[in-house]
Amino acid sequence: MPIADSARLDPSVRVPQPDLVNAYGCTVGSDSMIGPFVEIQTGVVIGERCKVQSHSFLCEGVTIEDEVFVGHGVVFTNDRLPRSTNVDGSVRGDDDWKMERTFVRRRASIGSGAVVLCGLEIGEEAMVGAGAVVTKSVPAHAIVVGSPARVVGDVRDQDDGER
Repeated sequence: MPIADSARLDPSVRVPQPDLVNAYGCTVGSDSMIGPFVEIQTGVVIGERCKVQSHSFLCEGVTIEDEVFVGHGVVFTNDRLPRSTNVDGSVRGDDDWKMERTFVRRRASIGSGAVVLCGLEIGEEAMVGAGAVVTKSVPAHAIVVGSPARVVGDVRDQDDGER
């Protein structure tokens, strides 16, 4: 699994095990870290000072702003109606589906094992709990958990001194 020449990684990006990362046609900003067994597809943009933990999948259409944390095994989608073939039985090609964009805003965190469906936004400083299935946009500062993910709190109410 190579980091392709088409991947634009700032020189300060840390990839501790580059032979275990599949990245192509993407952009990764300064001081970010990419863990092993991560795939980052064409057109994905990852901002500065982000962490993408092992076994995560970032598909075409995903934009991650600065200072975002993506936990282990997080999966993004980009097709609301995935099919292998068209109605006539022919194999679907690049022109036979609609890619939908997903945005993860500044300082958001996505817990391990979360699934983020396409066509939505995770707001600034929002926190997605581990294992959540995000089916609709998450407001800024919200804490969401469950399947489907639902708002259970506000990060501004947490007094951890880290905000």
